Amino acid sequence: MKTYVERFEDLGFGMFVHFGLYSIYGKGEWAKEICQVPDEKYFGLVKKFKVTKNWAKDLVKTAKDAGCRYITLTTRHHDGFSLYDTCGLNEYDAPHSAAGRDLVREFVDECNANGIVPFFYHTLLDWYNKDFNTDFPKYIDYLVKSVELLCTRYGKIGGLWFDGMWSKWDEDWQEDRLYGTIRKYQPEAMIINNTGLSELGKVGHPELDSVTFERGKPCKVDNSDRHRAGEMCQILNDHWGYAKNDINYKSVKELISDLVDCRRYGCNFLLNVGPCGNGKVKVLDKAILTEIGKWVRANKGFIYEARPCDLEAENAIMLKGNGCLYAVVDAPMASDPNVALGGALKEVNLGTEIKAAHWLDNGKKIKVKNGKFTVEPFSYGTSLIKRVAKIDL
Repeated sequence: MKTYVERFEDLGFGMFVHFGLYSIYGKGEWAKEICQVPDEKYFGLVKKFKVTKNWAKDLVKTAKDAGCRYITLTTRHHDGFSLYDTCGLNEYDAPHSAAGRDLVREFVDECNANGIVPFFYHTLLDWYNKDFNTDFPKYIDYLVKSVELLCTRYGKIGGLWFDGMWSKWDEDWQEDRLYGTIRKYQPEAMIINNTGLSELGKVGHPELDSVTFERGKPCKVDNSDRHRAGEMCQILNDHWGYAKNDINYKSVKELISDLVDCRRYGCNFLLNVGPCGNGKVKVLDKAILTEIGKWVRANKGFIYEARPCDLEAENAIMLKGNGCLYAVVDAPMASDPNVALGGALKEVNLGTEIKAAHWLDNGKKIKVKNGKFTVEPFSYGTSLIKRVAKIDL
């Protein structure tokens, strides 16, 4: 029977969602700090936080179309505003905003109805709660009570994803207490604490179930003390939260390459979207995610079962899964000038005998001789960037 960490690894591909008051401002999730927005002006955005009725339904559909199996939602980000009902801890939450309702409840219900596993991001640093700077132990009490609400009011969740401990490395964050609260109510929830940009893949505490790679290439996870997962989070453009003037988007090719690299090292890929202030996902974000989903489906969802492989091959990334091997290759189109002019196609040398192989995208059998095969181009009218060969041993 698989452990909860192994089941998390089976999810493979998730959607990160940065959504909150900063989404109204439209200048990214750090706008309050970087743009030095006065408290009165920024916190007053609660009166403008009107979220469409079907925001969660639209979000979950976008994730499913992309091939994501889980969603990690910012239930509270650094500005301290909560998308959930804080039940009297303060009134700086969605039910007391213009939205007038518990948005985390809507999110969880929609995920559960569609077979998507809900995860909760929760900030550790806080720009709203004054105790964060004046009475840190009291702030930790508030933080633990907040996390307890998330663990007890929404049914079974996939896990909690923390961020911001790097803001005060020298403080006593009472991690044993924080993580113990989660284990008490959600014993099989993944506990993840982002180490930030400078500590990629670092294990920050023995209780953590996954290491993180924020916008950095993944690598082999250190499992010397116990089995842990790995997860790389990435943004579509240059901001996590909605930024209306950010058009510096990554290509579908780059993002699919990131996904493959993650699975190569046994890590999950968590790809971010920043919905607009009303909760709707931008058209361009949807389009990019939809194209990634086409690639996932064309290759029969192999990424979910793909695991690291010791075998190395020339011109291919090798993965394994369920008694077979997968060779992921860069493939040209038939109309590529090099191909059309008779240029030599790349050859994959596995260095081992195999029974049979076929391309996942069209089912065509691959001619293999002495453990070698040629990377066939995509047919005219098709260009899926990377081809995946399934190899039977």
